[in-house]
Amino acid sequence: MGYKLLDSGYGKKLEAFGDVVLERPSPHALWRPSFPKLWDKIDLSFSREKGWKGEKRSWIATFADLAFHFAPTDFGHVGFFPEHQSLWSLCPFAKGQKVLNLFGYTGAFSIRAAKQGAFVTHVDASKPAVLWAKKNAAENHIDSIRWIVEDAMKFLKKEQRRGSLYDGIIMDPPSFGRGAKGEVFQIETDLLDLLDGVFSILKKNRSYLLVSCHTPGFTPLILEQMLGKNRKGGCKRIELFLGDSSQVQIPAGVGVFWQSPC
Repeated sequence: MGYKLLDSGYGKKLEAFGDVVLERPSPHALWRPSFPKLWDKIDLSFSREKGWKGEKRSWIATFADLAFHFAPTDFGHVGFFPEHQSLWSLCPFAKGQKVLNLFGYTGAFSIRAAKQGAFVTHVDASKPAVLWAKKNAAENHIDSIRWIVEDAMKFLKKEQRRGSLYDGIIMDPPSFGRGAKGEVFQIETDLLDLLDGVFSILKKNRSYLLVSCHTPGFTPLILEQMLGKNRKGGCKRIELFLGDSSQVQIPAGVGVFWQSPC
């Protein structure tokens, strides 16, 4: 069993990651819950004021054909963003491709790409996140990923000097973050330069870029226009949701998928 949005409402969401049921904040869920009785059976709950309530533990759950380690974090996360699963099939990962995953977190995209035969470079400024990603890769018997603990912009500049080129780049930049040596990233002021760096190491033909974010106020249209209307290729705007069409869905971020001309 993978992920399921069980219910939502009153500013919260009720989720199952495998057999563990979580209650977490969801500011967009302004409606009434549909299944009040389900909220009586919660393993872990999180609030920004009090943190986690319940037995903190780690566990493993399977999504499609991949397995991941889960654990509560201080920010209310558990190591996986389920809304990203809908993006896996959007990226044309293929055997022999060079793929870069910036802000790679715990490695879901990296593992998916490697599973489909791509040569993956996974970059994140957080050493604990990279160690978590390595653990997930080992759980899926993947040992071909190149792991880098470094600030994203510094890594891009190094790759540009080295003349490295990639077939595909994936990134989910934070609203605000700090690099391995205290570098500050703020999406409103730094994303444009980051995108310039990304396009400098993308192959000119048959390449692709996926950008997603969870920053309040950002829309797919904003992201598309930050990519640049003058860049040749096709661009698809993406709205991310939790839940399926049979229930009330929760907005969960935005994205754009860009492909170069063939």
